Amino acid sequence: MPESNYRTTPVVTKALPPGIGFIIGNEAAERFSFYGMRAILVVFMTNYLLNADGTMALMHEDEAKGWFHLFVSAGYLTPLLGVLMLMATLIFRAGRRRFTHIPPGGMAFVRQSLSAEGLRAVGRLSIVYAFVAVFWALFDQTGSSWVLQANHMDRVVLGYAILPSQMQAANPLLVMVLIPLFSYLIYPAIDRLFALTELRKIAIGMFVAVLAFVIPTWLQMQIDAGLSPHIIWQLLAYVLLTSAEVMISITCLEFSYTQAPERMKSFVMAFFMLSIAAGNLFTSAVNFFIQNEDGSSKLAGADYFLFFTVLMLMTAILFAVLARFYTDERQLQG
Repeated sequence: MPESNYRTTPVVTKALPPGIGFIIGNEAAERFSFYGMRAILVVFMTNYLLNADGTMALMHEDEAKGWFHLFVSAGYLTPLLGVLMLMATLIFRAGRRRFTHIPPGGMAFVRQSLSAEGLRAVGRLSIVYAFVAVFWALFDQTGSSWVLQANHMDRVVLGYAILPSQMQAANPLLVMVLIPLFSYLIYPAIDRLFALTELRKIAIGMFVAVLAFVIPTWLQMQIDAGLSPHIIWQLLAYVLLTSAEVMISITCLEFSYTQAPERMKSFVMAFFMLSIAAGNLFTSAVNFFIQNEDGSSKLAGADYFLFFTVLMLMTAILFAVLARFYTDERQLQG
């Protein structure tokens, strides 16, 4: 179809943009591919991994967590390389007549990216992304340390034994419930108390993430004491952590789009993914570093979760200070 038949300017509407359904379909395809692998990887490496001759070669928990976060980090680096999933691409393409098509910037994009304006925008957003990266260092542990923790919990619910990796299914379900809840109830309620800017949403989300990690820290203390806490406590942690994700991830993407110069908006969206990659690289490095030669860990038991809880708390406090002094330079698509 000729490019002239596509929309080239945003639709002025108070309703949801007409292409939203196709974006949701694209996201669903991703959940069945990348997130499917993500859900079982740590369990496979610690329980089922074989070497070349077919004998068991299981990884230590810290080593498995290290490789898991390297995998997730690599997954979020690939948007800069243009890696696509076939099914997600086909669903996304199906909505091409409903999306707004901005012509490629060409050399104008290069000039703007290297201009003082472009470099300043990327530099300012990089500061925000450095803080957000710490959130991702915690969030993606739902596929590593949280799964390993669930192995030591009472996982029987209504007579059915839940597998440790199955708890991760709570996240996509909670996302679909919490997004409209926040948009139509929680955000308007907070906004009546004080002006709820994007950076304030992110700051609040970081403090919620601290509360989310307090729960597995407490659970691990129970496990270290020889108890078997119920898996329902981990579900509560998922509710808090997914709430933090809604406040941080979605808001940061929206904020990044408004702060990027007109020809750099797609580039900045990919650049945002670097915060996820960086967070997982950090967690991977921590897990490789804390391994002792005798198989023990420098951050054993609850100390591991406490380390990340305190790190998130310090990050949230510093970001709240940053948000007070950050100057909004909004640049909407014309």
